[in-house]
Amino acid sequence: MKIRHAGAIAGLALALPLGLAACGNSGTDAASSSSSSTSSDSMTSSPSDTMSSSSDASAMVFGASCSAVPKDGKGSFNGMATDPVATAASNNPLLSTLVTAVKQAGLVDTLNSAQGITVFAPTNDAFGKLDKATLNKAMADPKGLLTKVLTNHVVAGKLTPEQLAGTHKTLGGGSITVAGSGQDFTVDGNAKVICGNVPTANATVYIIDNVLVPKA
Repeated sequence: MKIRHAGAIAGLALALPLGLAACGNSGTDAASSSSSSTSSDSMTSSPSDTMSSSSDASAMVFGASCSAVPKDGKGSFNGMATDPVATAASNNPLLSTLVTAVKQAGLVDTLNSAQGITVFAPTNDAFGKLDKATLNKAMADPKGLLTKVLTNHVVAGKLTPEQLAGTHKTLGGGSITVAGSGQDFTVDGNAKVICGNVPTANATVYIIDNVLVPKA
């Protein structure tokens, strides 16, 4: 099976030993040549120029759980579209556990400054499905296991639904496989996309119902 964006991910993965300071872009999939850097403490951001009209954001999404996303404000689809991905996620109540983990791992700036990425974002309920021993072990090892798990949810390129199916290299150096078409997708066989094609300033987000634990 063809593995997409391998070259771009290889460039991104080289940043990991250097403290995950930056991510590269994926050529034609990159959203913009200028990066938006955000403090991991304040998670504030500057407005994005990557979308001509954020009012179109809600028309782009699909999935039954999209109805759980706030209708207005910074956590709405229109609000998320104007912020880089970690900041956007921090305003979405469905993703608060993910945001806590991203902060713990020190990945806020890495994700916010990356250009042209896709993030598979587990919901709070998805993290709740993990056994507590695994979750506690990951949270206790933020630069090791936790970072490995989180970067397994990031791939190069802002993937459209038409580009989603296939095997993709992850920022963590592994790979994930997406099966499906239209508005019905499953990642690695057990994580369903429950709200997809969510735009942020520098990424496309697919909200999923299970955590993608890296293969051993």
